[in-house]
Amino acid sequence: MLKTLFGAAAALSLIAASGAGHAADFPTKDLQGIIMWGAGGATDVVARAVTPLVEDALGKSIVLTNKTGGTGAIATTYVRSRPSDGYTLLYGAENPQMYKVLGLADIDYDNFYAVNLLARGVAVVVVRSDSPYKTLKDLVAAVQKNPGQVKMGTTGVGGLPHTVGSMLKTVIKFDVTAVPFDGEGPGITALLGNHIEFIPVGISAAAEHVKSGRVRALTVVNPEPVASMPGVPAIVTEYPDFAKYLPWGPFYGVFVNRDAPDAAKRALDAAFAKAAKDPKFVEMMESRGNVMMNIAGAEADKFLTKWRSVSCWILQDAGVTKESPEKFGIPRP
Repeated sequence: MLKTLFGAAAALSLIAASGAGHAADFPTKDLQGIIMWGAGGATDVVARAVTPLVEDALGKSIVLTNKTGGTGAIATTYVRSRPSDGYTLLYGAENPQMYKVLGLADIDYDNFYAVNLLARGVAVVVVRSDSPYKTLKDLVAAVQKNPGQVKMGTTGVGGLPHTVGSMLKTVIKFDVTAVPFDGEGPGITALLGNHIEFIPVGISAAAEHVKSGRVRALTVVNPEPVASMPGVPAIVTEYPDFAKYLPWGPFYGVFVNRDAPDAAKRALDAAFAKAAKDPKFVEMMESRGNVMMNIAGAEADKFLTKWRSVSCWILQDAGVTKESPEKFGIPRP
């Protein structure tokens, strides 16, 4: 009997050791990366820049796919529906943190584990280079003189342009017509094609267009000017009341389902942390006006929770939410 028990114990130990070894080998196959926004937008640019570096660290490929729509909710819901094995990554921005109050989905980043919040961005309001609007006050004057007639590009309810527009509405009279697009890239293309008159976007999406002279930046949505946008004033210069919302802006992160195996989380954490430190990646991000973060786990959760509070209550105060943040236990910041 004793011999049998020892034999069973040895067998269980062998199985456990085998399982631990298998987990430690993660990944054993290629991964899938789902980008919630379209090609050419800020999230897409960041995802495609960091992924080759992560592939080198993991020793496996990450097959990237743009899955747009629903202000990122289609991609987010898709990844949540996939097996929680760590092999399906969500390359996401800030939008899911507002889904509940906007009635877009019943999930947010509480359902995901933040493998890495790579960086946060700064929003900028841009117009075509031949636009008559030279400053934000010029644009605001036109909007107030012609309420509902000036066209603003958006990426849908809860996207960066929509949120910045909501911020403006809480500070000044700002009645515009919102025209939605599947991402910042298509929005800027529409701006260049004269289909809209302005669009707030992340600096990373606008930087090359500003440098080339195709578009003009009116203001950065930040407490102070940004080095990558020389000569462009901070929004508080013209509208000091905006300071209560700042700093605020988009962020770029990589997520897996929260209940993914710990071993997968550790392997992904290490690979993305290493990639985020790569000098070329850092230089590219900073040149586009982003602030490097490179945080994961509990530190990332703390940032996400605070960001959600600020953004959801901005939308609530602007009168564009379908549900109050209070319903979901989101405290006022």
